[in-house]
Amino acid sequence: MFKKIALIAATTLSLSGGAALAAGAEGHIEDFAFSFEGPFGKYDTNQLQRGLQVYTEVCAACHGLKYVPLRTLADPGGPEIPENQVRAFAAQFDIYDPALDDYRPRTPKDHFPESGLENAPDLSLMAKSRAGFHGPYGLGINQLVKGMGGAEYIASILTGYTGNDKEEFGTVFYENTAFPGGWIAMPQPLWGDDVVYEDGHSTELEHVAEDVSAFLMWAAEPKLNQRKQAGFTAVFFLTVLTVLLYLTNKRIWAPVKARAKGKPAE
Repeated sequence: MFKKIALIAATTLSLSGGAALAAGAEGHIEDFAFSFEGPFGKYDTNQLQRGLQVYTEVCAACHGLKYVPLRTLADPGGPEIPENQVRAFAAQFDIYDPALDDYRPRTPKDHFPESGLENAPDLSLMAKSRAGFHGPYGLGINQLVKGMGGAEYIASILTGYTGNDKEEFGTVFYENTAFPGGWIAMPQPLWGDDVVYEDGHSTELEHVAEDVSAFLMWAAEPKLNQRKQAGFTAVFFLTVLTVLLYLTNKRIWAPVKARAKGKPAE
C-alpha cells in the first residue's frame, strides 16, 4: 500500500516538474548587465531618472505604480529627484479626496496612480514577482548564479517583439520571444527613440528598455542599496567576531592542552 502511494506521488512530482521546466523554457531571457547586480552593486541614479521618464511618457498611459509613494523619488539611493521637482511631478496626477469630495492634485505623500486599464497589471512589484522565473521549478537558479532576475525579464519582454501578430477569439496577440508561450496580448510599447533624454544618453530600444527595467526594479526594491550595505556590514562584523572567538578559544584551552601533553603552560 505504502509503495503504491509513494509511486503515485513520485509520478505526479515528475510530471509536474517536467511541465514546469517546459513552461520555463518557452521564453528566452537575455542577460543584461545592470549596475545593481552582485553583492556590491547599486542603482545608477541617472539611469533611474531616465527610467522614470520612460515610465511617465510611455508606460503610465496604461500601467500604474500604486504601491510606490511619490515622496520616495527624492530618497537617497533612488532617482534622487529634488523635493521641489517631486512636488511638481506629483501635481501632474489627480486623486480623489474623500474629505473634499472632489479631485485634487497629488502631493509627495500620495502614491503613484493605479493602472488606467483593467487588464494592464500594476508594475509596482513586477520586477520582484518575476525574479524567480527561471527553473528548475522557479527556484531562480540563474538569478543566484548569473545575477539574472526580474529586471532582465522585463527588458527581454520589451525587446522581444518580432513584429508578427495573430488574432484569436477577437483578441490580437503579438509574437514575443521572451514571453512564455511566445505570444502576448500587449502591443509593443517601445520602439526606440520613444523619448528624448536631456543627458544625451542613447535612445535605442535596448537602452530605453534597460532604463525603464532598472526603474521598475527600484520600484519593487527601493531599499536594495541599504540592504546590501547592511548585509556587508553584518558579514564584516561576523568575520571579526569569528576571529576573536577563535583566538579566545585557543587562549582558554592552551593550558589544558599543555597539561595534557605534559608541558608547562605558557
